[in-house]
Amino acid sequence: MPLPFLTADRVFEAADDVPLRYDDRDRWRRPYRPGPWRVGAAALALLLASFVLFAAVIIAVTAQLTSAAVVLALALLVIAAALRLLRMGVWVSARGLRHVGFLTTRTASWEQVASVRTVQQPVRWLSLPRTVQGQALLLGRQGRDTAPSPLLTTHNADFLGRTEAFDRAADSVEAWAEEYGPR
Repeated sequence: MPLPFLTADRVFEAADDVPLRYDDRDRWRRPYRPGPWRVGAAALALLLASFVLFAAVIIAVTAQLTSAAVVLALALLVIAAALRLLRMGVWVSARGLRHVGFLTTRTASWEQVASVRTVQQPVRWLSLPRTVQGQALLLGRQGRDTAPSPLLTTHNADFLGRTEAFDRAADSVEAWAEEYGPR
């Protein structure tokens, strides 16, 4: 049985020359990987959700169905929170820049973006009230009187202890802003 996908002598056709998914500039994409703190917290939340789902099954078999439905709703809430935690971060596309938080999502088209720059400043440690000295990637919007808002920091859940990854992600977002931003 021939396996053409494993051989080097396969003839490529014009139909195979479609752009890959990551080449599509109109799709929202995160220009970096989620950090180990974020993935670890989501994994622990999903582990907790599996125990709560197991408890819902036991309650459904032994007790009232309304109690099982409440516990099932709690498990679904934990699963939704874990998925939202993984979705958090900065997303870019040809249409603009999107900052996804746990409860909010802010989108700015490239015409609204005045500047994207990295600065040294006090930043929040893992989004807690404690601040430490670090770097932040700031988004300045046109026509706004407010101070620039931080998109990424060296001490958030994606980049804590990974300054090289922060530098690559900040450079990538700045490159997107340079390419698509207003001239």
